[in-house]
Amino acid sequence: MKNGEVARARNVYERAVEIMGDDEEAEQLFVAFAEFEERCKETDRARRVYKFALDHIPKQRVEDLYKKFVGLEKQYGDRQGIEDAIVGKRRFQYQDGVRKNPLNYDSWFDYIRLEESAGNKDRIREVYERAIANVPPVPEKRYWQRYIYLWINYALYEELDAGDMERARNVYRECLQVIPHKKFSFAKIWLLASGFEIRQLNLEGARKIHGTAIGKSPKDKIFKKYIEIELNLGNFDRCRKLYEKYLHWSPENCYAWTKYAELEKSLCETERTRAVFELAIAQPALDMPELLWKAYIGFELSEGEFERTRELYERLLDRTKHLKVWISYAKFEASAIVGAMCSEDQDQDYLHEQTKQCVQRVRRIFEKAFNYFRTSAPELKEERCILLEEMLNVEASFGDLCDVSLVQSKLPKKLKKRRPIVTEDGPAGYEEYIDYSFPEEAHTQNLKILEAAYMWKKRKVSSDDD
Repeated sequence: MKNGEVARARNVYERAVEIMGDDEEAEQLFVAFAEFEERCKETDRARRVYKFALDHIPKQRVEDLYKKFVGLEKQYGDRQGIEDAIVGKRRFQYQDGVRKNPLNYDSWFDYIRLEESAGNKDRIREVYERAIANVPPVPEKRYWQRYIYLWINYALYEELDAGDMERARNVYRECLQVIPHKKFSFAKIWLLASGFEIRQLNLEGARKIHGTAIGKSPKDKIFKKYIEIELNLGNFDRCRKLYEKYLHWSPENCYAWTKYAELEKSLCETERTRAVFELAIAQPALDMPELLWKAYIGFELSEGEFERTRELYERLLDRTKHLKVWISYAKFEASAIVGAMCSEDQDQDYLHEQTKQCVQRVRRIFEKAFNYFRTSAPELKEERCILLEEMLNVEASFGDLCDVSLVQSKLPKKLKKRRPIVTEDGPAGYEEYIDYSFPEEAHTQNLKILEAAYMWKKRKVSSDDD
């Protein structure tokens, strides 16, 4: 080199590469060769040396080589060359990461994003295929939740970026074959697959996917989406069949019962709607019965069936004595009073008589509720107090027929009391709370005091006689 024998020096380096290319110290040889070419102003030759080395040296030994290569590109290369060098370095890092832990799906996502930014379709597909080949070894859903998104991203890439619809369809199909549906499934992948077929105007394909999903792993989301599709298409008989399957699979689902009834109501099928509600409330177990009963009562009210509504309230009170049911029942009867007052077509004497009957019905309901909480649930003092407040408000709305004294005589006094706080370690002080003293309880308490005083007096007289 000192004597200007560049060609001879290059020949020596080339022979050394042929002989020592697989040696453990080959990295230093390639760096020296590339730096030699760089000193000779042969940047293209230096670049080729680095690329040759990166392709032939094991990945775990090329970190320093990448640094040198990136430095060369930053000094002599154009923008594209610099970006390629940086991408190559990051690619090496991601490859090393997934090689060490192929089940680290976050590393695969980073690797895929890198390749997608580079834009080489073949490389992108290769990385996706390598990633999805790493199936979680344990058939538990929590281990599959990240893995399944590799398939989803792969399918979306083929559809939206690559524009290859047949490949996207195959990705969805293979993904659904990989998932162990007998142990768990993912509604999301079923819905994405059917949505893809709908976008391709393949309605039968979407129906087939939904049908397979219901057969293998029925889920609420799958039923809801399938029903929504058929409803938008106006296939009401299909919707009915789907609701029947839905409720056969999940008979306690009040949402499904309510939606089925709403469908029949929208089709003006009053008797069908009523039959659906009757079947629903006859189920031995329901997840949200209060919503179902509310919907049924609302339906009968919308139909103007006041007697049926009263009957429903009575049937509901046979099952539960919840405070809200009593109040709702009373307010329903009170609403009939408002309707009677607003009517101008009927004879005024007749309306006045009807209003009086409605008022009596409201008062009877409140009295029954009050007696229940007083005798059967005396510990629910706060509920009894709320009930009396509602009674007072409703009574005040009766106009000329109101008699608030009926309620005011029953209103309790609020008492601020203290009670001890007991923890696992023993007493921990006191806390204040609000208690209620009802008039009838105070009267009973007074009678007990008088009775105790009488017994004390009687014992004292007996002792004096002795």
